[in-house]
Amino acid sequence: MRGSLRAWLRRTTGNWLPRHGALDAGEVVLSQRRVFILPTRAGLGFALLVLVLLIGSINYTLGLGFALSFLALSCALVDMVFTYRNLAHLALQQGRTASVFAGQEAQFELHIANRGKLARYAVWIDFAGAAEPRHVTDIGAQGSAAVRLGVPSTARGWLQPERVVLSTRFPLGLFRAWSYWRPAARALVYPRPEEGGPPLPLQADAQAGANGRVAGQDDFAGVRSYQAGDSPRQLAWRQIARLDPSLGGQLVTKHFEGGAGDELVLDFARLPPGLDLELRLSRMTRWVLDAEQRALPYAFRLGGVHYEAGQGAAHQAACLRALALYGSAEPA
Repeated sequence: MRGSLRAWLRRTTGNWLPRHGALDAGEVVLSQRRVFILPTRAGLGFALLVLVLLIGSINYTLGLGFALSFLALSCALVDMVFTYRNLAHLALQQGRTASVFAGQEAQFELHIANRGKLARYAVWIDFAGAAEPRHVTDIGAQGSAAVRLGVPSTARGWLQPERVVLSTRFPLGLFRAWSYWRPAARALVYPRPEEGGPPLPLQADAQAGANGRVAGQDDFAGVRSYQAGDSPRQLAWRQIARLDPSLGGQLVTKHFEGGAGDELVLDFARLPPGLDLELRLSRMTRWVLDAEQRALPYAFRLGGVHYEAGQGAAHQAACLRALALYGSAEPA
């Protein structure tokens, strides 16, 4: 009997009640079936007061008491309608989510659009795990608003936040309307960079013996026009100073060729095996950031992931992504 009742409730509510844990892809409109409303504590106290006033009016046959009771009840019903309309039919859509390092706060951007002719006031937004909502916004008629919700990150990998709760008690606070929204947004959390670790392994693949020279920066071959991505340290300031700006002078950089063929290789397999896995990943993260800061081309090796020597934002992002997803089922 109990199993049949549960099955009936599941069939009855499954068509309109949002499933717990289901992700809302794309734009979501808060239709009538997604908005819930209940009286607040103040609303329950107000209802008790009206009930006492009504009983007293009946007992003593007070005409003004009846008028005041029904007026107060009418105000409560109007407040219930306006509280519901303040949240219903809002359009929700997820925004951009930037990657962060473990220990930092991941920011999830959410967009709220009001396509109706009525402005919406005091809409509170936060994740379901928060004790009290921390963000409030007003959305004008035919307007929109963007809200950033922060979630602390503790471990590397994908960070999937809890569902978002939108609520309002506008205008009188006698009722609370709320709705759940779980956007299909997640943030990639990189390993925390190691602090105070060893310097870059510049002699990782040294083929020049004790010289320890870096590939492509040994033999000066002249100067050439500046290209996007060139290191500021390679600017040929003497040649730049000789160029006449009135004749269309431009930036030039030093050009190197030859060398010993040595390159900086960040190889996870060469780290001491006795170190903790997360510590090794943190050290690799630190080396990637240091190499980018010093504008040094570097190769990257992590398990089955091999990247040739390079530098730049795309190369760094690919290496950090591989470190963040190392050991997970999802390929880097």
